[in-house]
Amino acid sequence: MRTVLNRVLLALTGLVLLVVGLSVLLGGLDLQRRWNFTMPHWWPFTGPKDVLLTAHDRTRYRSDGWWWPVVIAVLGVLVLAALWWLLAQARTRRLRQLRVDSGDGQGALLRGRAVENVLTSETEAYDGVEWARAALRGKRGAPVARIVLGLAADATPDEVVAGLDSAVLHRACTSAGLDKLPAEARLRAVRHRAARVS
Repeated sequence: MRTVLNRVLLALTGLVLLVVGLSVLLGGLDLQRRWNFTMPHWWPFTGPKDVLLTAHDRTRYRSDGWWWPVVIAVLGVLVLAALWWLLAQARTRRLRQLRVDSGDGQGALLRGRAVENVLTSETEAYDGVEWARAALRGKRGAPVARIVLGLAADATPDEVVAGLDSAVLHRACTSAGLDKLPAEARLRAVRHRAARVS
């Protein structure tokens, strides 16, 4: 969800900046005078001396009682939305610790980063995998692994996924004392130089 929201916000911001930038550029080039080109009547900049808001536009609603509360409310909402978006970027959903049954009734906590590093290194050591990244999400007692791996040119995706399930994830479950470790694996092909055939 956060990725989709980021893409939508960035696309809208980029579109607004592109339109404003092009209008300023076209107005600054003074196309009407140089090439006898007529800009549309709604275009905000028609010449190099035009401004975004004229003195009349800036002072038109100042005497109305609703103007300043609306301006302050809109700016406040924009600031709160920007702060919410910034905090959402900083928040991580990674699992920091796993609860491991130590057999003595007390239990132990295992760092999530350590499990991620082990998953990454064991996945990279598997045949047909050139690189891997692992992340743990979920709850302490019910983690979920997300693994992204780059496949070698000669790798068979079926075999890699089966080996990941039977070897790497099974060993992680056993060592962490988990009943199960659901995982989502994303496979990506690694680009290779074309081999010459002579």
